[in-house]
Amino acid sequence: MAHNLFNSLSTLSLSSGKALRFYSLAALEAAGLGTVSRLPISIRIVLESILRNYDEKKITEVHVRQLAGWQPKAERTQEIPFVVARIVLQDFTGVPLLVDLAAMRSAAARLGKGAELIEPLVPVDLVVDHSIQVDYYGDSQAMARNMEVEFHRNRERYQFIKWGMQAFDTFGVVPPGIGIVHQVNLEYLARGVHQKDGLVYPDTLVGTDSHTTMINSIGVVGWGVGGIEAEAGMLGQPVYFLTPDVVGVNLTGQLQEGVTATDLVLTVTEMLRRANVVGKFVEFFGEGATSLSLPDRATIANMAPEYGATMGFFPVDEVTLTYFRQTGRTDEEIDAFERYFKVQGLFGMPRQGEIDYSQELSLDLGTIVSSLAGPKRPQDRIALKELKSEFTGLFSRPIKENGYGKPAEILQNTYCTRDGNSAESSLCVAPDSSQSELALTPGSARNAVEMVNNHPTRQAAGTGAPAQSIGLHHGDILIAAITSCTNTSNPSVLIAAGLLAKKAVEKGLTVRKHIKTSLAPGSRVVTEYLNAAGLMPYLEQLGFSLAGYGCTTCIGNSGPLAEVIEETVVKDDLVCAAVLSGNRNFEARVHPNIRANFLASPPLVVAYAIAGTVLKDLTREPLGDGKDGKPVWLHDIWPGSAEIESMMKFATQAETFRRLYSDFTRDHPLWNNITSVTGRLYDWPDSTYIAEPPFFEDFSLEINRAGMPDVIRGARALAIFGDSVTTDHISPAGSIKESSPAGQYLLAHGVFRTDFNSYGSRRGNHHIMMRGTFANVRIRNLMIPGSEGGVTLYRSKDDAEGKQMSIFDAAMRYIGDGIPTIVFAGKEYGTGSSRDWAAKGTQLLGVKAVVAESYERIHRSNLVGMGVLPLQFMEGDSVSSLGIQGNETFELPGLGNIQPQQEVVLVIYRQDGSRREARLRCRIDTAIEVDYYYHGGILPYVLRKACAL
Repeated sequence: MAHNLFNSLSTLSLSSGKALRFYSLAALEAAGLGTVSRLPISIRIVLESILRNYDEKKITEVHVRQLAGWQPKAERTQEIPFVVARIVLQDFTGVPLLVDLAAMRSAAARLGKGAELIEPLVPVDLVVDHSIQVDYYGDSQAMARNMEVEFHRNRERYQFIKWGMQAFDTFGVVPPGIGIVHQVNLEYLARGVHQKDGLVYPDTLVGTDSHTTMINSIGVVGWGVGGIEAEAGMLGQPVYFLTPDVVGVNLTGQLQEGVTATDLVLTVTEMLRRANVVGKFVEFFGEGATSLSLPDRATIANMAPEYGATMGFFPVDEVTLTYFRQTGRTDEEIDAFERYFKVQGLFGMPRQGEIDYSQELSLDLGTIVSSLAGPKRPQDRIALKELKSEFTGLFSRPIKENGYGKPAEILQNTYCTRDGNSAESSLCVAPDSSQSELALTPGSARNAVEMVNNHPTRQAAGTGAPAQSIGLHHGDILIAAITSCTNTSNPSVLIAAGLLAKKAVEKGLTVRKHIKTSLAPGSRVVTEYLNAAGLMPYLEQLGFSLAGYGCTTCIGNSGPLAEVIEETVVKDDLVCAAVLSGNRNFEARVHPNIRANFLASPPLVVAYAIAGTVLKDLTREPLGDGKDGKPVWLHDIWPGSAEIESMMKFATQAETFRRLYSDFTRDHPLWNNITSVTGRLYDWPDSTYIAEPPFFEDFSLEINRAGMPDVIRGARALAIFGDSVTTDHISPAGSIKESSPAGQYLLAHGVFRTDFNSYGSRRGNHHIMMRGTFANVRIRNLMIPGSEGGVTLYRSKDDAEGKQMSIFDAAMRYIGDGIPTIVFAGKEYGTGSSRDWAAKGTQLLGVKAVVAESYERIHRSNLVGMGVLPLQFMEGDSVSSLGIQGNETFELPGLGNIQPQQEVVLVIYRQDGSRREARLRCRIDTAIEVDYYYHGGILPYVLRKACAL
């Protein structure tokens, strides 16, 4: 029943004459709660949710007053209970969430409660987009073949998803082959405003993918959370977070000719990482923001996790409404959307001085230059003209300094030999030029003659490859992928890629056959407009055929390379490269054997595929020789903005969007032929894909404080990590190696190596996932200097030296011995995707606490949500400064009455009998997180609350 706190319930009339009620933000200012009209737009939208959901229980009048009185530079100690309008999932993170819901229903039934107690209270949409893998590529049948393999591999998962569709009333599914969750969300799921029980209110959400922030581009407040947080939100719990700082970014000027939205977002990512916006809202404003198209805004919003922000928000304006019209929303929806935001004072792009921000930054769009990012982190931007020299420097830089530790002369000899140039200059480069990057004077360098004639054909990688050795070199590009939600949702850069491909083909340029090329768009709309514009055939001629609609290379679903290529790379210890239009390039993410991964715009991906190596400076050397024997330069084939704009009409056909999103089952026999069990409870058949998790074993409605002791005694270090250990290092991802604990488990359960699939596809089975936690091939445990992979030293009570084994095996021994374990880490622990298994796996391995120098927002929250204690070194302290080597035992006293962000003592007992204490900050940040921790995590907390009703 609607309340009228502060006389805020008002009426909005639509053009149809329909009257709706809404909660007026202006009423709060009139009531003296604060200057609401000067609050950041994103804060005001959250404030509306708090006001509307006021019930004096979860949300009180105090909460409303606190946020209405938000001060830009205040100390952040207050928590916000944010009730979202809906939740969106992708299948890698969504399937384990559905598994948890099914397990909660089973647990409720064992307690004699009704299964219907566990039901999403807000709409939930799961988009199956992460299971497609690039097995086949480079021909017109690649997508059909990849989908056949996908459905063969994932049949058990899809049967489970179909059970969920009928078991839960508010659970919808977008099947495989439709698009990437974020583009589907942007183009279809988001409706601007919601109407329920006569109330109208803005669209808000959380999603189980960190790039949920893409939706910020259309004025929607939302971000990525772990699946366990999303699950709590589905079951009626607010999403709790500390009142944020809001950083305003004033965009000025306009992009130069030839500069793409990708170049812009890589610059923004670099700039905001340096500004340390971690955990903050970022809100873009100014004339430069107004000039950006909606897809360009979406590109920037998408990469908020890469620059560390909770959101990258753009207010609603005329550009937003135009996008809604072009993507097929109804006139009635757009009318309600526009009228609501205008009556609330939320419409229009703010100008400098109109909003009070915690901090203001400025970026002149005219200063942006062509760029890439890598080779290991998305915030490490490299100007196009500097990529070759940057790679050269990293090649010989020591590994401990993030380099590759190889002699520089190897690279020099490689490049000069393969291109047939003399070694007159250090890397045989063409003469420098004073002209712009895309209009350069030809130099002396020439494209290399193809050195190997018998390359693998473009087929399923790893099959039918020639047995003879293949000539590969350091710096060679082995994967070139137009992929990921960041760029494949942006028509301007995809049309640019198509135009560049057209010009390249007309010039006679080709891509070497051994380079794995793929196009994985964000939705079916993309191929519609590329075909309508006549550009798709040219992309196909260069190998960029449609591989599937979904998240492929960027998530690690690049598929295997030809066996001979992988053998050569490993045998010769080559540092080869991938170039992809994605947002993530962490170590071993794209492919375990490709060590240099560069993010780039789609047209640059095509250009580098033609060049074949990152040891070619595309601003000073030609891409190759054309069919007339003359060198072809990047500026010869780079499309101009007028050319791109002339094609944009094909990407803005509202009827195309309506048709493609009207019926997901039409012409989809693979999905339609999936059958499943029915009923409110899942029957948990024997499966290596779906298994009932152990989180509710011996579950009681009473809190079991024995699992959360007042003191952690006699703990051992399970692992010690350095800086920038990501959830890609922690959480199982990518392919499953036969020799790994997970691979051995699958073999023992009768699964053939060819059917291992990926960790992502098996996220519904905790037996697989806990074996893959901390098992990344590039993770480095400092307890074993020089090591890579998920290994550690297990130290029993009587073995001070320790025995080397997998982290999983050591963890199981510690659990068997009754010894608690701690993980130590450096700065930025847990950056990367919002994958809840990074926390779930940590908990299942028996880790009681993580001690790091700093945390990524989502992973810290997820650790609490799984009952693992996140602790932070005080400023100046670290593993190194405290002399922690991993052979000590540890004690954490005083945990019986934890308060948010209190100090905790770490007692270190060394082998020589000495003792040292260190002060830590408890990173349980809010009061509700204290409750979660003592309940053993969010899931037990929510289940107890539901069963108590």
